[in-house]
Amino acid sequence: MDKSFGSPRAASAAVLAGLLLAAPVSGQAPTPPASSSTPVRRVTLDEALQLAEGGSEQVAAAEAGVKRASGQVDLVRSGLYPQLNSAIGYQRTLQTQFDGIFDTDAAAAPCPGLTVNAGAPVDQRVAELERFLQCPPGNPFGGGGDTDLPFGQLNTWTASLQFAQRVYDGGTLRAQERQARAGRDAATLGVTTTRAQLDLDVATAFYDAALSDRLVTITEATLTQAGETLRQIELQFKVGQIAEFEVLRARVSRDNQRAAVIRSTIQRDLAYLRLRQLINVPADQPLELDANLTEPNGALAGRWTAALAEAEAGLKALDRTAVKQVEAGVQANEAAVAVTQAQFKPQVSLTSSFIAYAYDPLPAFKQRDWTVGAAVSLPLLDGGRRKANRAIAEATLEESRQQLQLVQELSDLDQRSAHAMWRAARAAWEASSGTVEEAQRAYQIADVRYREGLSTQLELNDARLALERAEASRAQAARDLQVTRSRLALLPDLPVGGGSVGGGGGATASAVASGAAQPTGAMTAAGGTTAAGAGTAGSGTQTGVRQ
Repeated sequence: MDKSFGSPRAASAAVLAGLLLAAPVSGQAPTPPASSSTPVRRVTLDEALQLAEGGSEQVAAAEAGVKRASGQVDLVRSGLYPQLNSAIGYQRTLQTQFDGIFDTDAAAAPCPGLTVNAGAPVDQRVAELERFLQCPPGNPFGGGGDTDLPFGQLNTWTASLQFAQRVYDGGTLRAQERQARAGRDAATLGVTTTRAQLDLDVATAFYDAALSDRLVTITEATLTQAGETLRQIELQFKVGQIAEFEVLRARVSRDNQRAAVIRSTIQRDLAYLRLRQLINVPADQPLELDANLTEPNGALAGRWTAALAEAEAGLKALDRTAVKQVEAGVQANEAAVAVTQAQFKPQVSLTSSFIAYAYDPLPAFKQRDWTVGAAVSLPLLDGGRRKANRAIAEATLEESRQQLQLVQELSDLDQRSAHAMWRAARAAWEASSGTVEEAQRAYQIADVRYREGLSTQLELNDARLALERAEASRAQAARDLQVTRSRLALLPDLPVGGGSVGGGGGATASAVASGAAQPTGAMTAAGGTTAAGAGTAGSGTQTGVRQ
């Protein structure tokens, strides 16, 4: 027999090659079509960041915190200025103890008033006094008319002005003002850290969605390869060249790959849903991402160009915004200690009160009271309250200083961790540069060997899965490199230890391989520490470490 014909399996493969090339491709899961009524929107990372910041609830809440802190500053400063209050009141007397106190049982004729004539004889003056004393009793508090006093008046109107000015308070208000200003500074820095964390979340979701797109493409291509292999084996089975067992094995492999396509498609939908939520676009808006996962060493967002170039140039000391927040908390606690110390000093204030009264028949406000005074106050015995407040404030201050030292150390660790993860991601990307080409070549060789009857279907399946893992690892490495570069660019304003690189709910390469295949190039969050502790005025700070 001529050796060119080989085995019967190889001879039939040559006959079936043309049929396989002309056969239609089936078994590939189609990409869900976009809604015909809604055009596809192409989004770059810069546009995604701009959309997210324009409608972020977190940023809006942080900005509201700045307004609240500014109001606290104005509230404290108001105590330094004179206080002037006014009031107008009306009182209707329904019943009084003075009703009928000077009434008599019988009606008496009006009695002339007392007339004193210094030139009259003594007997006439005595007679005038006796006559007046025999008159019916009247109001002993006034002679009627405009001289009536406010006892038992039916209607009473009052108009008052109250003035107060704090002269000396031992430095309480000035210390409270410093405390409020420190709180406002911390709130302002909080807006910066919130915006930076939002930008990192958007960048992570952006590249997670881009990765999920790539993984869907990889799984669909693998499904196509499995379908072609199945069709080849079915044709060989029909001509009696192979056993039914080979057909069943190929069909199971194809069906398993369909499940991988479904999983990767669902994860892609979830990744896009998360991205749409962050950038505030409708959930049904079709998106096309301008994300370069083939060359992830290029530019990211335009706003990060300078910061990223400086960060990738080398490790240098950073002025972290999160550290400034904790420093503002220390300043607020120092002012709180000053407030408690001022409680041991006297307080001096000036006061003035002006009140005008009016009665029936018309409110003329002819009666007035006007007083001016000064007061000096100093608690003598308070049961140890002031000492307790001072001890609490001093302990809080010491705690915040220790927390500042901790955050500074964690900031240095966080910076080094971010650079280490970036170098690891870059090394993983560079290491995967030739893996895909090698896996593709290995699959082509395995396919030819199988067609020629020199290998088994198991070898072909292994080569196909190795190609899938290599492509998934390559895409994952590109995603990790882009996210770590984004974190480097945002690191000065990020919370200490925040925004570590990992899957974070996005697509991972393990979702695309059938069975238990796991890409070796996936990055995980390692060494991430956190120190949340931006103190605000009048409140303690807090820190923690997340492993």
